[in-house]
Amino acid sequence: MSDGPSNLIDAARWYLARGYAPIPVPAGTKVPVLKGWTDLRLSDAELPQHFNGTGNIGVLLGEPSGWLVDVDLDCEEAVALAPAFLPPTGATSGRPGKPSSHWWYLCEGAKTRKHQDPASKKMIVELRSTGAQTVVGPSMHPSGEPYDPLEGEPAVVDAETLGAAVAALAEAVTKQRHGDAPPPERPASRHAVSRPLPAPDTVLRRAEAYLDRIPPAISGSGGHSQTYAAATAMVHGFGLDAETALGLLLERYNPRCQPPWSEKELRHKVSDAASKPHDRPHGWLRDAEKPEDMGGVDLSAFDPERRHAAGDRPRSERPPDPGPFPNQLLRVPGFIEQVVAHNLATATRPQPVLALAAGICLQAVLAARKVRDERGNRTNVYCVGVAPSGAGKDNARKVNKNILFAADMVEHEGNEDLASDAGLVTAVEAEPAILFQIDEFGRFLRTIGDPKKAPHLFNVLTALMKLYSSADTVFRGKAYADKKRNKVVDQPCVSVYGTTVPEHFFESLTADSLSDGFIARLLVFESADTPARQRAKATGVPEPLKQAAEWWGLFKPGGNLAPEHPQPIVIEATPEAGAVFDALAAMVDAELGKPDEAGRSLWARAEEKACRLALIYACSANAQKPVIDEDAARWACDLSSYLTRRMLYIAHEWVADGVFDARQKRVVRVVRKAGGKISRSELCRKTQWLTQRERQEVIDNLLETQQLRQEEETSATRPKVVYALA
Repeated sequence: MSDGPSNLIDAARWYLARGYAPIPVPAGTKVPVLKGWTDLRLSDAELPQHFNGTGNIGVLLGEPSGWLVDVDLDCEEAVALAPAFLPPTGATSGRPGKPSSHWWYLCEGAKTRKHQDPASKKMIVELRSTGAQTVVGPSMHPSGEPYDPLEGEPAVVDAETLGAAVAALAEAVTKQRHGDAPPPERPASRHAVSRPLPAPDTVLRRAEAYLDRIPPAISGSGGHSQTYAAATAMVHGFGLDAETALGLLLERYNPRCQPPWSEKELRHKVSDAASKPHDRPHGWLRDAEKPEDMGGVDLSAFDPERRHAAGDRPRSERPPDPGPFPNQLLRVPGFIEQVVAHNLATATRPQPVLALAAGICLQAVLAARKVRDERGNRTNVYCVGVAPSGAGKDNARKVNKNILFAADMVEHEGNEDLASDAGLVTAVEAEPAILFQIDEFGRFLRTIGDPKKAPHLFNVLTALMKLYSSADTVFRGKAYADKKRNKVVDQPCVSVYGTTVPEHFFESLTADSLSDGFIARLLVFESADTPARQRAKATGVPEPLKQAAEWWGLFKPGGNLAPEHPQPIVIEATPEAGAVFDALAAMVDAELGKPDEAGRSLWARAEEKACRLALIYACSANAQKPVIDEDAARWACDLSSYLTRRMLYIAHEWVADGVFDARQKRVVRVVRKAGGKISRSELCRKTQWLTQRERQEVIDNLLETQQLRQEEETSATRPKVVYALA
């Protein structure tokens, strides 16, 4: 192979044009060092900043590169046997010393899997996907050999087929080396588990399910303790041998971590977890009589760092931040995907997360009062798009408005301002399937949440909550002496898409708004970045989008009486989808058993929101024959779970119990925004809204409660006092 570009910048542009995500790698190495490289998504304009001289180039694998995956053949036997086991592909690469050692495929949903020699533990073959990268030509191997460029067309295969083929190849290499007899075991280290027998399949399945429910480790949010606890659950809770536990962590847990751990780091954690004493008996999760006896995924009992010095109650800790919006949740096939593409193509500052939120709301109102699931859930959702000022929040609302107008369905868009609850109900009475698009939603919430500021708006919140829960029944408004003023709406399906800057929305959160359930009804989509500006051309609504919207406008199940009394069609869920919903329900039940009131109110709506999202996904994927399949259920449950965890984190950061607590949280945010450490003089400058006495009281309490720690740093004159997050 010799036709690829010969310099880095041309190669980076070449790979990017093919849909692959290039990343910089230091010259003569195979490992990227740029912080957050797994989340790096370079645009063409950004490439010169990273590929401007000598160095290597890697390609992100899996979802960032359109599900490009690499089967890395790590030994000569694997290279020799690969043609007999792996699916044919038009793209292979390597280097002079290891030709054809990388086989490339397009394999949606594939997960990274490593296959080692059971005796030497050296790698045989590795299926590499999301969370991994591979160095490609024109890079140079540490040995000085040039890598082949990634050329040709990778074959398209399904994940199950490719995974089975790679496993079969590894097994063939193992048999060639050791025959049918079991290979000799390596000498056990002093940390090795003393029970190397393989676990029964039932125990493995339960361990896998438990591990899947453990939140991933996020850098900067207690990732080390989280992963250590996960390792302990495997080797101590389920009594798995060290190698089995390591394999599960590598296959099912590590790809979700941000960034993923190296195999060496995970092996160390497994060994450490196996050697330390623990409060609960060995194998207590394995020996539970029923799966439900395992409880939730409270890992505090496994991790001594997360326990009180005296007693067994876990500390009331800051919830882990689940991190930025997961890229794998951005794609909803069909109509929503087309809406998002049109949105991004016409936006001055493309915002994929906000485009998705708006697309969900548009599909929700198009299918409103026309479909339901088996449990009666409808498509009405309340979505909020959060992004900094000037980051491009307006375009998504405009796209929705233009599509409804082009499809002659403008009556389904409500007013952009709500003057009172009576005005809201009147609008819904005129058009029960309606989408309200509200700018400055955070400021709106702050106003309607305070009866003293705007008493005429205060009841809007109550009306929105009642409408949210009335989509499958009859909504009755206030009772008046004048019967003509009494409002009755059959099966209203109201959706809301609001946009706001972070500060206004987060400052509107109160303990009351969390406990009364309104915030729990919201799906909050955050985009923390201000995207680079692009010269987008104003274009009309694409014809396929217009036709898709018009189809929904003409679709009237129930005949002529549908507008007065809807008879929505039932969208069934497959058994596989049902199992996904059941898993979410089990996790929600575990969360509801915890004492945190804010957490209870937020988790209480998680399953309901997942059902509505899955229904919207099904309508988007196939309007004429929608079905809630496993893909729809998994996307919806993952999205609902992520948004719930993110809101829990936000609530902990912003919602305060009184004035003093609000001051504390604000000071902590100042320190965190400064990078987790700030000098006393800088803290005083950034908290001038506090008096000297108030500031000192807050700092003293934060130090006493171990939320901050005080340090001294040497300087040219005298030691400098510094505060750091504990």
